[in-house]
Amino acid sequence: MALVEELLLQPTSRSILFGAVLILLPIAYLRASRSNSQGKGKEPPGPKPLPILGNLLHLDLKRPYISLFSMSKQYGSIFTVYFGPKKVVVLAGYQTVKQALVNHAEEFGDRDITPIFTEYSQGYGILFSNGENWKEMRRFSLSALRDFGMGKKGSEEKIIEETCYLRDVFEQFKGKPFDTTQPVNYAVSNIISSIAYGSRFEYSDPLFKDMVTKSNENVRLIGSASIQLYNMFPWLRSWIKNRKLILKNRENCIKQINGLVDRLQQTLNPLDCRGLVDCFLVRKQNAEESGEKNTLFHKQNLLYTVANLFGAGTDTTAATLRWSLLLMAKYPHVQDRVQEEIDRVVGDRQPVMEDRKNLPYTDAVIHEIQRLANIVPMSVPHTTSCDVHFQGFFIKKGTSVLPLLTSVLRDENEWEVPNTFNPAHFLDKQGRFVKRDAFMPFSAGRRVCVGESLARMELFLFFTSFLKHFRFTPPPGVSEDQLDLTPAVGFTLSPSPHKLCAVSRNA
Repeated sequence: MALVEELLLQPTSRSILFGAVLILLPIAYLRASRSNSQGKGKEPPGPKPLPILGNLLHLDLKRPYISLFSMSKQYGSIFTVYFGPKKVVVLAGYQTVKQALVNHAEEFGDRDITPIFTEYSQGYGILFSNGENWKEMRRFSLSALRDFGMGKKGSEEKIIEETCYLRDVFEQFKGKPFDTTQPVNYAVSNIISSIAYGSRFEYSDPLFKDMVTKSNENVRLIGSASIQLYNMFPWLRSWIKNRKLILKNRENCIKQINGLVDRLQQTLNPLDCRGLVDCFLVRKQNAEESGEKNTLFHKQNLLYTVANLFGAGTDTTAATLRWSLLLMAKYPHVQDRVQEEIDRVVGDRQPVMEDRKNLPYTDAVIHEIQRLANIVPMSVPHTTSCDVHFQGFFIKKGTSVLPLLTSVLRDENEWEVPNTFNPAHFLDKQGRFVKRDAFMPFSAGRRVCVGESLARMELFLFFTSFLKHFRFTPPPGVSEDQLDLTPAVGFTLSPSPHKLCAVSRNA
């Protein structure tokens, strides 16, 4: 089996594993039976689980979102599935996900911190923390991001500057095929770096390249089948190679961020903060000087908050931009229409955010790329903060909840042709841009993406800059039909490895 090969278990280890399963099987079965019998109401339906294994045999661990979306067709918009012995409630479809995350935001607003994320973040930072730590770090991060231009002219200028550096890289390939992964990742990483540290990095900087590479590798590894198994059966930790690599990468990234923070500390001026890190250091210093006990503004929270912003702020936006180039190459008639609109409205100057209202088709294309790309198909797991009665079902406090975002972005009740790339989803009959309630790529409610407005600005400015200056085509000998839209395996969905040609339109 591929999963066993991925675990790389030796014969002796297999015997130990098999013995452990035999011992734990009856214990888990009795526990599950006792738990079900003590319920306070009707629980959501779902496929019958096996002891220990749960519904493991029903799941494609490399692409579980597909399995879960299929199950929703049979069991409805709210159902129970067992990831090994762990009970998980899945929310499917726009109406149900919105009702849970927005209308019942408090009840469904906590983070379910799986074993790999428990080890990875240790309760620090924003993404994988709860309670006061999460509230304080999120509040601080939102405030600091806004202070340094998120959604404002300040970050617009940073992004426009970065589009020029990235354009130079694309030009160097002179229209020949190249992999867009690294240059796009570097450009997007530099936006959050400039906000966090107050300055950007050169694409050739070895430290920067290593940080970006390891961060992106971890996002890919966290979505691997072996890590899904580890989250189900934490006692497998010693045999999971990917777990060891993830934690090694994490350790290296934290050391690198620590070095950058220490350098900023040496030249810190409380009256002139250069970025988010400086703001945090000032808050930390003030807390120490006032003798504040149990302050959350300590070094570990700083390191993991920056790591969260760096990782989340790079991977999702960069993946969306790479999908945008691939889709333009695959659908040249859409690319033609985008470029005609940009040429007519923008002319010879640099596109700016103010142009968006006059570029309805381009805006619709960007939104449709996000919808079809489906970057975070299962969101990040939530957990119930209390016992919940929801849509006629009882969900116990502490139950893991998966808002299946792929079922929102592909909801047949909300989208005319949900499985087709169709910018008309965001246009009215007069060709004007229209918002759609079921457009939820950043999730919703209390845990909505902290950098949503920054990401929206990046997507618009990078995409319009790309299309203004380049024509994207498949490599010679490859037709549009041969471009593969199957996503790579990972926690987020990036395009599978491919090359494109960026042909200058100014030649």
